[in-house]
Amino acid sequence: MTYDRLVCANCAAPVSEGRCPVCRANRERLQHENPLAGLNPMTLIALLAILIAAVALLAHQTV
Repeated sequence: MTYDRLVCANCAAPVSEGRCPVCRANRERLQHENPLAGLNPMTLIALLAILIAAVALLAHQTV
């Protein structure tokens, strides 16, 4: 899960901005749990497309 859309219950600001200590603590916790959590969805889609293209190229070369 990405944390760019989470809203802090303490300060009502996006957690990704880290405005209060609660936001900063939760942002750190999420980053340690999943290193990909900081990536936005478009970046993840682009990485997936590159991976699919690489697998397709490898499959084409082995045929």
